[in-house]
Amino acid sequence: MALGLRALRVVAGSDVIDRVGLRGPAERIVARASADGFRAAGAASRVFTATTRLAGPARPKRAGGGDLFDLTPTDEQKFLVEAFGSFAAERLRAAAGAADEAGAPPPEVLAGSVELGAAMLGIPVELGGALEERSAVTGVLIGEALAGGDMGLAVACLAPAAVGTALGLWGDAGQQARYLPELAGDDPPAAALALLEPRPLFDPFGLATTARRVGGDYELSGVKSLVPRAADDELFLVAAQLDGAGPALFVVESSTAGVGVEAEPAMGVRAAATGRLTLEGVRLPEAALVGGGEPQVYSECVQRARLAWCALAVGTAQAVLDYVVPYVNERVAFGEPVSHRQAVAFSVADIGIELEAMRLLTYRAAALADRGEPFARETAIARSHCARHAMTIGSKGVQLLGGHGYVREHPVERWYRDLRAVGLVEGALLV
Repeated sequence: MALGLRALRVVAGSDVIDRVGLRGPAERIVARASADGFRAAGAASRVFTATTRLAGPARPKRAGGGDLFDLTPTDEQKFLVEAFGSFAAERLRAAAGAADEAGAPPPEVLAGSVELGAAMLGIPVELGGALEERSAVTGVLIGEALAGGDMGLAVACLAPAAVGTALGLWGDAGQQARYLPELAGDDPPAAALALLEPRPLFDPFGLATTARRVGGDYELSGVKSLVPRAADDELFLVAAQLDGAGPALFVVESSTAGVGVEAEPAMGVRAAATGRLTLEGVRLPEAALVGGGEPQVYSECVQRARLAWCALAVGTAQAVLDYVVPYVNERVAFGEPVSHRQAVAFSVADIGIELEAMRLLTYRAAALADRGEPFARETAIARSHCARHAMTIGSKGVQLLGGHGYVREHPVERWYRDLRAVGLVEGALLV
């Protein structure tokens, strides 16, 4: 079952669809996305093979257009935000504390995200995707909605979509035929985009992981850090410095000789079960190179990944604001709510102001990407602002709760740890 049907199941019984006039669009999505999926063999025995022959790479139709900067969501975007937002509020928020403690996402949450169609975002319709248009704005809206439940679980749910989106944007016909039907199926493989490396002041355009030509093949060596669900991943999209060319992306199957994984729990986003990926003389065929190694492909990948993290920052920061407002209004000290204190009121107002700036900067960059215009500058501004103010918002959330903010009885301490990842992590996600 495709995305519209899965999303409709999540919001079944909700009056929101009728209230915002989405009953018709919802039915159209179901009709358009009713193609049957297929169930792959188990993860342990999965073999990636081309299930269809393509005359050329399939590309989703680009969203956006026109001269006006208009962030009014479409009916389809409203529907998707409601679906993923309901899932986040009902499933992710409830499971977040235990998942953070365990350092792993619950299987039932991952299964729910598959039913909702998270892994097929960005996959062309011809290969099992459900959205006719690729849209960075839609990806940002979905990331924001999921992060409102929990950032770590949002990363775990959306990590496979990063690989599907990348191959939908830049993969050739062979790569798409081999991997995208699996990612769009009922039992999609765990997958992740691996850019970050374990060294100080990491620069995604100065990679230590190398790819050198050996005959007609490539040989990859290096280490990648904080890869979501690394122990479960069957497919990686790895960034490496291509000998004589620059940074490039390679498709790496986990069963390839020389691929190793070890646990790497982090301060935040612990529910994503992050791990370290090691590549020791990994031999790949020439067909593993994505986008022909073109520099603009890798550059756009980095920009889109940073926008995805900005979206998670916005969603988590919104969760902080939604939590602290009722708390300071209900918490009584010296005979009155603490929100009556000017310092408290100003601090809450600052969270709201900076949150709106984060949101608009992120939306603006994503909208430019959808229109096919340069968006590197706008992405850099959004990332800088989100990285700085996300940490501040997390800290203020803890501070506004006083002693309660420092204990795990309240989620703000977890949100503070998660928000610190926004300015540090590269890759993992993509819009």
